[in-house]
Amino acid sequence: MFLDLIERFTMKCAAQFDRGSATGAAAPADLGPALDLLWTRFLPEIRQRVDLLEAAALDCASNRLSSAQYEAARAAAHKLAGSLGTFGLARGTALAREFELAFSNEGTPSSALAQRLTSIAAELRTIVDSHK
Repeated sequence: MFLDLIERFTMKCAAQFDRGSATGAAAPADLGPALDLLWTRFLPEIRQRVDLLEAAALDCASNRLSSAQYEAARAAAHKLAGSLGTFGLARGTALAREFELAFSNEGTPSSALAQRLTSIAAELRTIVDSHK
C-alpha cells in the first residue's frame, strides 16, 4: 500500500512537471511538504518494520528465529529498502538491502552475520528516529 501511494504520488508530480514543461510553466512546487506529510503518515508502519528487523536479528543471534519470522523480516527489509530512499534516507536503503540480502540466502545466518544484522537494525532505528 505504501509503495503504491508513493508511486501514484510520484507519477502525479511527474505528470504535472511534464505539463508545466510543455507550457513553459515553472517546475512543480517543492515536494518537501508533501513528503513530510507522507513521512508522518507512514512513520508508524516504518517503525513497525524496524521493530520486526530488530526482533529477527536478536532471535537470529540466539538461534530462536522461526521460518515465519525469517520471511516477515525479509519482506520488511525489502519494503524498507524501497521506501526509505523516497524520503532521502539513502543510508537506510543500503542497510535495509543488506539485511534483505542476508535473509535471501538459504538457511539461518551465521552468528557473525547475526551480529551484523543486529548492528544494521540498530542503525536503521537511529536513522528513522532522527529523521525530521
